[in-house]
Amino acid sequence: MSEFDPFVADWISYVRNPRYTLVEKCLKIGQVLEFPDLKISEYVQKLNLLGKGLRDSVSDVKNPTYLISMLNEYIFDTLGFEGDSDDYYNPRNNFLSIVIDKRSGIPITLSIIYIELASHIGLDLRPVGFPAHFLVKYSEEMILDPFNKGRLLDIDDLQEILDRSYGSGVEFVPGYLNEIEPEKILIRIARNLKSSYNQSFNYTLAMRCINMVLDLVPNSPEEIRDKGILQSRLLQNDVAIRSLNKYLELAPEADDVDDILDLIRSIKEKSSQ
Repeated sequence: MSEFDPFVADWISYVRNPRYTLVEKCLKIGQVLEFPDLKISEYVQKLNLLGKGLRDSVSDVKNPTYLISMLNEYIFDTLGFEGDSDDYYNPRNNFLSIVIDKRSGIPITLSIIYIELASHIGLDLRPVGFPAHFLVKYSEEMILDPFNKGRLLDIDDLQEILDRSYGSGVEFVPGYLNEIEPEKILIRIARNLKSSYNQSFNYTLAMRCINMVLDLVPNSPEEIRDKGILQSRLLQNDVAIRSLNKYLELAPEADDVDDILDLIRSIKEKSSQ
């Protein structure tokens, strides 16, 4: 479903190369979308230096509670990282290089930095793709929120996040705390950026984000639908109809089927005028 884009081709070959870490792949997103001169190795080195600073400040005690406490003190008090509540939806909060430099970001980027620095003191933290709010866990009982200074969360806190994001219709289930795979983290960042670019009418970069996801998940109904909607906005009527019909084929029971059928009718009417 995606036409050739050399930037996306570069991205996909990088992401599929097992030599590169999650941090490097997250930095690559910025290079492909907005910062062609970004030096990935430079930012890897910056994180390594921050990790060394943390390691030098921690004693030999291996108690995880102590290590998490020291990690939080170092990242949030010493380094001054914080959640960007004021400009949360700014696309730049999804770029790891920007977040490292400005010391503020959103849950997903702060969590990646948090996990990376924790590894320098032997703390094996895992990424959690919690709905609407990325988290980190040490164990099933120790769930941490890097967006809120590494706060330890309980079940009530997790339900509150769901209520805030979805109203009272979504109940917490333990599966929401499963570890998320690296590829799905990259997809989540690309989808965040797609949404931001759409809101700012930057359809070229929104389309690039869609194609970045489709190269990883070729039959993603959500991306195929969004691609069709975007193609219709760009007046690419024939390919828009193909994309939207493909979406209906993949997701015939979707809640928005009637809306998509209306859009297809509208595109056809405009094309025949």
